[in-house]
Amino acid sequence: MRILLLGKNGQVGWELRRALAPLGELTALDRHDGGDLADSAALVNTVRRLAPQLIVNAAAYTAVDKAESDAPAAKQINATAPGLLADEAARLGALLVHYSTDYVFDGSGDQPRDEEAKTAPLSVYGASKLAGEEAIRASGCRHLILRTSWVYAARGGNFAKTMLRLAAEREQLKVIADQIGAPTGADLLADLCAHMARATLADAGLSGTYHAVAGGETSWHAYASHVIAQARARGLPLRVAADQVLPIPTREYPTPACRPLNSRLSTKKLQAAFGLHLPDWQQGVDRMLAEILP
Repeated sequence: MRILLLGKNGQVGWELRRALAPLGELTALDRHDGGDLADSAALVNTVRRLAPQLIVNAAAYTAVDKAESDAPAAKQINATAPGLLADEAARLGALLVHYSTDYVFDGSGDQPRDEEAKTAPLSVYGASKLAGEEAIRASGCRHLILRTSWVYAARGGNFAKTMLRLAAEREQLKVIADQIGAPTGADLLADLCAHMARATLADAGLSGTYHAVAGGETSWHAYASHVIAQARARGLPLRVAADQVLPIPTREYPTPACRPLNSRLSTKKLQAAFGLHLPDWQQGVDRMLAEILP
């Protein structure tokens, strides 16, 4: 099987290079070698030249705040390009796997949303990702749209690394406590993709939109507290005292783009359709910490 992976050097893309390799002949690209989602013509030419049977799009415009003043670029990369990939997938009879986000919702309430919940993005980024979803569905191609949230990886920057750096420099941290979600590892998302793509290639009836996040829920404040506690247990010297990781509301940390307060996503559909288990978020975070801590 011929597989095309876009966004090979991103957090999820890096893990996908590992997870997809056993499925077939993998061509992994980034924006410098023919996989630039900002260049529509080149992107279409790449797909037509390679004629893949599976296309996995792990590339995206993810600068949430910058997107508020850079809407055309966000739309091109998050909406127009996925639509083109979907059209090419339909022409080839290929399966397209695409990653989306909880930011397609408005974050109201306190219950996990399922795949049929009403969408109402609060930001340019969220709107661009929703437009990408809609373009893929409209194409009629076989597809898996995986909505996820709070993605991290051992490779590159992430929230945990930022908290540990600040905890080593400061005696007090203030962290948002009223946004709730599930930290989700790039390695988990890559493994889910491989399992789900293989099953969907065998059974087109599995095509559709799925919520894909780790189990459980937490706040950014509780996430930070967990990371710092784990680091201390491993003997990492930190200046911030345990009782000086202070919870604050979102309104005390204004940003150009509005973030959803409720990022809870129900994964019942995914687990039932594919027979997969989504481990609790702490399991993945602790594994990541074991990789990055001395």
